[in-house]
Amino acid sequence: MRRRAAGALLGAVALLASGCGIRGTSVPVDAGPAPSRASCQAPEPGRSAEGAGRVTVRIYLICNSRILSVSRSAQLTDEKTPEPLQVARALLEQLQDPPTRAEEEAGFSTAVEDWVRISGPAKGKGDPNGALRLNRLPEELQSYALAQIVCTFAETTVADSRHRVVLGGPDADRDPLRRYECTGEMRRHPEIAVTSGVLVA
Repeated sequence: MRRRAAGALLGAVALLASGCGIRGTSVPVDAGPAPSRASCQAPEPGRSAEGAGRVTVRIYLICNSRILSVSRSAQLTDEKTPEPLQVARALLEQLQDPPTRAEEEAGFSTAVEDWVRISGPAKGKGDPNGALRLNRLPEELQSYALAQIVCTFAETTVADSRHRVVLGGPDADRDPLRRYECTGEMRRHPEIAVTSGVLVA
């Protein structure tokens, strides 16, 4: 009787040690992102700092492999209607700023690095009004960074009437312009941003 009990116990230990019957493999398995305790609840915007040209803007940050909007207070200009390029640069600075303490505690981060720069349409090259040129090709940015930029710009005067953003690289002779749209799919899966651009005819 004791032998049977001991045998049963050894069998149970062996089963647990073998991972409940699942064999190990040397092939990496993508099980998705690790579970996160981040709330991804955008913090309530604080009272905007007073001063001419300071407004509340919405930018997109990363949380749990998605991009979600948060409110920030940004300095634009003293002009009542700033140029799209001025708006784009002010928003880019916000995307490059580290998350606030409240944003960080909620799990937010940014992939937009400090070296990213934006200029307006190339003169004499046929660029449409509202086109923006980055100092690198859009598809050379991290996919999350590009998704952040596209979705942040799409809700402002930087975008066209259909909320699409036209971006290109620094060389107007070689770098074609592409039109990007902030879709629900892009917000849920920012990795698609780098392949989502449509050539501007």
